[in-house]
Amino acid sequence: MKKPPKYRKQRKNNNSAPIAIGIGLILLGLVLFFSLRKADDASASIPSGDERSVVPMAVDYAAPQLALESLNGKTESLADFRGDVVLLNNWATWCPPCKAEMPSLQKYYEAHEKDGFLIVAVDAGDPKDQVQEFANSLGLTFHIWLDPNGASLSAFRNNSLPNSYVIDRKGTVRYAWTGEISLAMLEKYVTPVIEESN
Repeated sequence: MKKPPKYRKQRKNNNSAPIAIGIGLILLGLVLFFSLRKADDASASIPSGDERSVVPMAVDYAAPQLALESLNGKTESLADFRGDVVLLNNWATWCPPCKAEMPSLQKYYEAHEKDGFLIVAVDAGDPKDQVQEFANSLGLTFHIWLDPNGASLSAFRNNSLPNSYVIDRKGTVRYAWTGEISLAMLEKYVTPVIEESN
């Protein structure tokens, strides 16, 4: 007669374990849900521009030999621009951060062109007419080169887009960026290179 109550008690305890686990999983799910939602809200509140711009890495090596056809049909080389400070930017029309940084590059170029600064934007494999249309839509006036075979990416050993390199007047690469550049970062890092030997 004592067995049935004991059996019922064991069964009752066995039922409470899955319920406790279920409640625990629900609570864990709610915690994860609100944590992820909070993280999404935080990332959505990050402003674009300066706060998202990457900081360059200081480097020191000779600029590679690189010559490509420009958008205007002439073959140009980095050696042609010795004596100027050059920002070489590898990009593509399909690359969102590449598109995002172009207005900053254009604005910086317009402000410092008179100081012996120029930009060489090397398109990574897009058709010429597509590159021309893109340049026209943003009013880009700096040098644009076409690179159908990835020569620039190979020369700088970096396939991530966008990537940029600051080359001083003596032909030495001084800074390397991978990712979107802001106007503030250009002023902070490139302007001193322009001014040091101007």
